[in-house]
Order: sequence, then C-alpha cells, then structure tokens
Amino acid sequence: MLTKPFAELNSYVLYLRSVEFPVLRRTAQELNALKDDEDNVSARQIAGCVLQDPLMALKLMIHLQRNRSSTQNHDITTIERAIMMLGVTPFFRRFGEIPTVEDQLANHPRALLGVLKVITRAKRAAYFARDWALHRHDIDVDEITVAALLHEVAEILCWCFAPDLVQQAFALQRANPGMRSSAAQKATMGIAIPDLQLALVREYSLPELLITLMDPQRTDNPRVRTVLLACDLARHCANGWDDPALPDDFRAIGDLLHMDVGHVMQRVGVPADAAVLRIGESPESPDSL
Repeated sequence: MLTKPFAELNSYVLYLRSVEFPVLRRTAQELNALKDDEDNVSARQIAGCVLQDPLMALKLMIHLQRNRSSTQNHDITTIERAIMMLGVTPFFRRFGEIPTVEDQLANHPRALLGVLKVITRAKRAAYFARDWALHRHDIDVDEITVAALLHEVAEILCWCFAPDLVQQAFALQRANPGMRSSAAQKATMGIAIPDLQLALVREYSLPELLITLMDPQRTDNPRVRTVLLACDLARHCANGWDDPALPDDFRAIGDLLHMDVGHVMQRVGVPADAAVLRIGESPESPDSL
C-alpha cells in the first residue's frame, strides 16, 4: 500500500508494474467453478466471466502480451480471442490462485466501496459502448467493449494500492466545490489519474488499437468517441440522472448515433420520472415555457 505520493508519474508506473493485481472475489469464485468443469468449458464462457471484471481483463491482456510468441504476427484485442490463443487449460493453470480486491482492502472499507463503484462504472461504460457499437455496425464490437472496460483501470488500481491518497484527493475536491478532479489528484498524489492511465496501458504494452481507442486526443475517430462518450455517460449518470453534465453527453451521443436526444435518453435507460427528461426539450417547446 502506498501511503505517500511518489514524486513523478514514472514511479507510479514502475510500482504498479511490480505488483500483482487482485480481482473481484466473485470473479475468482466463478472461475473456480468453471475450472471444475474444465473439459466442457468454452472460451466464450470464460470470456463472459472475465468481461465482468476490468482487473481480470487487464491481467489476461498483460499476460498475453508478456508471453507473446515470436510467431504471432497480429495483436489480440478481444477477451475471447485472448483465451483461445492461450488455451483453456493454460488459462486455468495461470490464473488458478488470484488475490481478491476484498482481501486487499479488508482494512479499508471506504476504499472498497470506492473501487466497487468505479468497477461498476467501468462495466456500465462497456455496456453502453457495446450497445452503440452494435447500432453503428462497428467493425469489431468486442474491441470497443474491451477498450471501454479498461478505460478506468488506473483509478481502480489507485483505489487498490493507494487508497488513502485517492481518498485525500476526493476530500480536497469536496472541500473546494468546482475544483477539477485532475487538480485535486495532482495536489494530493502528485499526478493526474488520466495521465497515469495512458502511461500504464503503454507500459503494459497493450495492443496499439486498444490504446488508441482509449486516447482522448483521437476524438476525430468515431470508434474512439464511442468509448469516451460511454465512459463520460457512465461517470456522470453515477451521480444521478440530474447531473448537469448529462445534457451535453446526450447531445454528443445523438450526434454519434444520428439519433435525437429523446431516443438517446430512452436507449441509455433514463427513468421516465427522472428530472433530466426536460433537457431534451427545446426552449421554445410549450412544456418548457
């Protein structure tokens, strides 16, 4: 556990490269159950479990990249293909005993709650991104899903290995309404978590395509916008459907999907009685006067 901030970004990267990531206890239990029926389990079944846990997905992708065969001439960018490349039996052999998030943060209950919220947000972002990719007839929906799922791994890892520092950043932001999260993180941790995210995925040598899909500088690419907008929406709606950032999210998603705001809100599951329903109305509409 880190209790004091490092002086530079690279020190965080090197530290997080050296530790073994935990996974959700539920993931470990489900994988053990699948292992008990190993001879009848498919790569798709295992992938379904892995895709419920961004930390497990990250562990798998890192392992595949670090053990890449010299004869492999293309990147593996989806979870199911990664398991097929590795093989079911070698997968269970490599990931048989895994530490869990719940054990890691047993003495940090508030941090456990914090990391579970971020993991839930990541899974929700992956769901949104997958749905929109299907709507757009994307060339590979699974790639979009993985990129959205992994988009929050830096924050998840910070909750797991530097819980006190992350909580200090949130406390500072609460004490200073209007302060940007990146500014609070730099003040308490010495870095901004989005910067750590990009540094980590490059340090782990994730496939270049997945890195591109997570890159906020590449928003000219509609596949990248799908991932980033899904993550934005998941983060904002976690605060409630009255979050002030949601109107801009809905409009941007509408532009991406060529869909009006009302249909966007319906598609992403805005409750019928939510106050945010009025954001789709134009100022001139009778109901808004």
